[in-house]
Amino acid sequence: MKIGVIGTGNMGRHLGLLWAEQGHEVFFGSRTVAKAEAAAALSPHTIKTGTNDEAARFGDVLLYTIRDADPNALVDDPATWDGKVVIDVNNHDVPDGLDYPSFELSIAQKIQAQIPNAHVVKAFNTTPIELFELCPDLVKPYEVSIFLATDDDAARATVAQLVTDLGFVPVDCGPLYAAKSIERAAQLIIGVIISSGQFLTTLSTKVLPQPERAARLGGREMSEQQLEDLRSLEAS
Repeated sequence: MKIGVIGTGNMGRHLGLLWAEQGHEVFFGSRTVAKAEAAAALSPHTIKTGTNDEAARFGDVLLYTIRDADPNALVDDPATWDGKVVIDVNNHDVPDGLDYPSFELSIAQKIQAQIPNAHVVKAFNTTPIELFELCPDLVKPYEVSIFLATDDDAARATVAQLVTDLGFVPVDCGPLYAAKSIERAAQLIIGVIISSGQFLTTLSTKVLPQPERAARLGGREMSEQQLEDLRSLEAS
């Protein structure tokens, strides 16, 4: 798979190097080409380097790691984003006292609004970078969840495969508006890391087998609001 990395900071560098190890074609883009070259030099595999615009034009999948920037300001032609799978890994700034303000739209939703012809997928924002050092073999037994949200089924499948390649477990959270909850989950993890000092803190969501006697205890009774929410999800 051809993967363009937009920004070669911690997340971009780690994920790009790992995907290169798995045989994917990777292009590191950066505002400063020298920074992209320094990141690529860490790999024994061939990784292309250049500007963010060149990385965006190269990849069928784009790892978007730049927060608080208009994606269209990073490319020469806004049509560069059209049809691309864009993985948003960004989180909100950590406020004093971990007292995060509420927000109407997730970062991923804002990016999707800026590049409407791309297929934005929220993923990897709940993963501390220290965890990537264990990928893929050492992390696999822990079944670490990577939560995905997107409005495009093909993009969901593509990113799920990239997640699996690194030894993680993709967890489908539904449409892109679920990115709001995923970003809040990241805030929880960041709080645990800060309070405990354990940088390998993460989440593993496991799917259990169906019980043989599902109605033994009466089963689930849904409220009218829950039923309405469920119907809305099925209709979306």
